Amino acid sequence: MSTEPAGAGKGPAFDLDAPWRLHPRAAIRPERFGALLYHFGTRRLSFLKNRTLLDVLRALDQEISARSACLAAGVREQDLPMFARALDGLAASDMICPRSEGRSPA
Repeated sequence: MSTEPAGAGKGPAFDLDAPWRLHPRAAIRPERFGALLYHFGTRRLSFLKNRTLLDVLRALDQEISARSACLAAGVREQDLPMFARALDGLAASDMICPRSEGRSPA
């Protein structure tokens, strides 16, 4: 029996304070229900059913961190953990990737 909390052992939690971006080989196609994400390298397709998450993804490259992108997209502070889990899943599937620290927002 494990004494670790549920979800532990999966690795470090998603870093909302790090700079992230859409993977260069991934593309977003907005849809009425949210969006489709397609990774041309892995050929993986993801469905976004949350339009706010779509806004977060669009803001990632312009904001200094994922947290800033979430807040710019209208995510409330209390909803940040839910969006961090969603972004963690997108990072695990290579739809988003860390952005170089030296790059400044546009």
